[in-house]
Amino acid sequence: MRIIFYVLVTGVSAVVTFAFAVLILKLSHKYRLYPKVRERDVHTRPTPRLGGIAMFLGFVVAFAVASQLPQLSLIFTEPLKVWGLLAAALIIMLLGVADDLWDLDWMTKLAGQIIAGGVLAWSGTQIVTLPIFGGVTLLPPTISLVVTVFAVVLVMNAINFIDGLDGLVAGVALIANGVFFIYSYILAVNSGQSEYFNLASLISALLIGACIGFLPLNFHPAKMFMGDAGALLVGLLMAASAILVTGQVDPESWRGGTQLLPAFIPILLPAAVLTLPLLDFGLAVLRRVLAGKSPFAADRKHLHHRLMDMGHTHLQSVLVFYSWTTVMAVGCLAFLFVPWYVATTFIVIGLLICTAVTLGPLRHRSTPNEAQAAAVDAATDTKGLPL
Repeated sequence: MRIIFYVLVTGVSAVVTFAFAVLILKLSHKYRLYPKVRERDVHTRPTPRLGGIAMFLGFVVAFAVASQLPQLSLIFTEPLKVWGLLAAALIIMLLGVADDLWDLDWMTKLAGQIIAGGVLAWSGTQIVTLPIFGGVTLLPPTISLVVTVFAVVLVMNAINFIDGLDGLVAGVALIANGVFFIYSYILAVNSGQSEYFNLASLISALLIGACIGFLPLNFHPAKMFMGDAGALLVGLLMAASAILVTGQVDPESWRGGTQLLPAFIPILLPAAVLTLPLLDFGLAVLRRVLAGKSPFAADRKHLHHRLMDMGHTHLQSVLVFYSWTTVMAVGCLAFLFVPWYVATTFIVIGLLICTAVTLGPLRHRSTPNEAQAAAVDAATDTKGLPL
């Protein structure tokens, strides 16, 4: 089983990430490397938020181990693309750490994100072709560069915007990258390659490991946050993996009878696994622009905040996000394995269940009259006399 080598490097990423996370947690408490609780924060006590450093180190160490395995050697035949990925990851991790420690202004953060996206695109990780209109559309070089940088910055911010609850980003990324790894691995097999390994699959595998290694310290109640360094890094790597896959498949290779939808999986799957982050990002930008504020101005009106305002607990809100991500990602991937109507039925039923769970607390809310009556009851003793 060649997939065992992916499992190996995933394990290395998880172990190294966990080890560094424990070390950074201790150092953060010793030297008080954590910010004060902000008004928009859900947690109530200062919590270290440099977990992104541990995730970066776990990814890099596992990447180095992978480069020494002969079975994975074909992934590293394009060194410029590999070094460009690592350089972009380093830039975005350092930018995130600086923001976590000193709270950078939004223009500085955006400029750093564009630079990281530019380095990634310059090194060869670009959206060169798109499998649309039943064929492969080749993008002009300038448009390819601009679209790539835009996509990378968009995904990074979308992931960063949902990073507001314990274990939310790590869990969503774990689910999304698990599904994306399966897809990229199948793609490598289906494309007739003599080896089953590609850079997209490796990125997803290592990111899965980093999330697994970090979750024990990040799940509710969190002892440590990944911060902007971790959230932006997760977004960058997810974007890079999706870009490496997009354009590597000829839609005709997936076409079979009525199986047309699988031809568009390279576009649909990244959008599916990022449905909630992209929705939250879009709503936040629209909300802030209409209010005359910067699109990157922080507030407490994200989707996860609204879930808690509806009546969900902290943990329930996280699990709701997990469920939506699972339905969208698995449902989209299902088009590769089952008839389109089966996959569509799964998605529809799954979304209905998720909607019912999401709106569940609203059914238990008291009406104004009930609330007033409850207040009167609480203000009187068992004899009906005021307390």
